[in-house]
Amino acid sequence: MPIYDYQCKACGHQMEAIQRMSDAPLTDCPACHQPMLSKQVTAASFRLKGKGWYETDFKTGKRKHGTQESSGSSGGDAKSPAA
Repeated sequence: MPIYDYQCKACGHQMEAIQRMSDAPLTDCPACHQPMLSKQVTAASFRLKGKGWYETDFKTGKRKHGTQESSGSSGGDAKSPAA
């Protein structure tokens, strides 16, 4: 849901409100209780909720969470030192 900025024309109180785009604009100021709130024109803003966004969030199978499928099945580890 979008975050809208409002400012009261009577007392100058500024606030943010999370509203649906279809909701009617707020009119009553919570500070002075006058019906003088006006919606401000601001840059688009959004809020990410949850634990976070990671590159691996949408991967499936063995590639999820940073692990990768090995492309060869030689049975040996390529990083092991030679005996």
